[in-house]
Amino acid sequence: MEQVETTAPRRARLGADLAWLALVGILLLAAIPAGISTLYQQFYGPSAFVTRYLDLLAEGRAADALHVPGVSIDRDTLQSAGITGAPSEAMLRPTALAALADVHVESEKAHDGAFDVTVSYTAGGHPGQTTFTVEQDGWVGVTPNWRFTTSPLAVVELTLLGSDQFSVNDFEVDRRQISAAGADAAPLDPLPMLVFTPGLYSITVDTAISESKGVAVLADTPLATTPVKVQTTATEEFVAVVQQRVEEFLTQCATQEVLQPTACPFGLTVQNRIASLPHWSITSQPKITVAPDGANWRIPPTQAVAHVELDIKSLFDGKVSSVSEDVPFLVDGTITILPDGSASIRVGSPTDVSAD
Repeated sequence: MEQVETTAPRRARLGADLAWLALVGILLLAAIPAGISTLYQQFYGPSAFVTRYLDLLAEGRAADALHVPGVSIDRDTLQSAGITGAPSEAMLRPTALAALADVHVESEKAHDGAFDVTVSYTAGGHPGQTTFTVEQDGWVGVTPNWRFTTSPLAVVELTLLGSDQFSVNDFEVDRRQISAAGADAAPLDPLPMLVFTPGLYSITVDTAISESKGVAVLADTPLATTPVKVQTTATEEFVAVVQQRVEEFLTQCATQEVLQPTACPFGLTVQNRIASLPHWSITSQPKITVAPDGANWRIPPTQAVAHVELDIKSLFDGKVSSVSEDVPFLVDGTITILPDGSASIRVGSPTDVSAD
């Protein structure tokens, strides 16, 4: 018997295959816009632009971050933001950056042709959040360029009391080297410094004369100025040096065989005539402390005791009597730090006591 072939089943299978191919084609066409949108968001959109800037900071690439469009600023931009003077750029370097991690885009909102991109992060172990504004800056082929409409730089305005040297995130700085006034910078003048946002900037002082606990500043607002005041305290070594110098000064004062040792904080006034030269000694040296005094230091008043021995002749009857007397007095003074880093110590004016 001859077999008769039919094309109906084959045509049915072909139709099914074509239907599946059509469905796959439709799905692929539908996926293309979604894929393009994902690529745009991850590589070419405003959020991607901001994320690349933050990645540069996280990697310590400060010079590259400064070349991101819209980061560097001129004097006119600073003045428009209310930032006067000439802020130092010393902090815009890798050694002054703290760790930046856990960067996550929270939102991206369009307005007036620009985009507000809000990101969260951890700067130096401290969580923070910052909103950056970016706008399109032309095209490269079919992909857009972006730039910050407001520079992500900010200013930390430091007033440092008791020291010209300090560290920012372990980067050591001398005020006179980065101040616009140079060596003529007044100790109490605020020192403005440009910094990247976001960033944590820890300011510490650890010198032979003064020290301070760390003061941390989280710079999280573009073109904002954050005033910071750091008050240092005298180190134990510095106080010991001042103690030694004051003791040497008082001991030298005691060598003067006069009732009122010149430029010394103790003395004796008598109503009668002296019959012998006074002999001074210091029986109790002061316990010196050193306190801040603006840009310099002072010695708060503290008790000390001198001892004097002399003979006095009475103007009434000519009788000679011996005097052996303790003379309490107060010691205070000022300490000025000179440009070469040495200290000028001046003990306060004399205090008179009297004896018959």
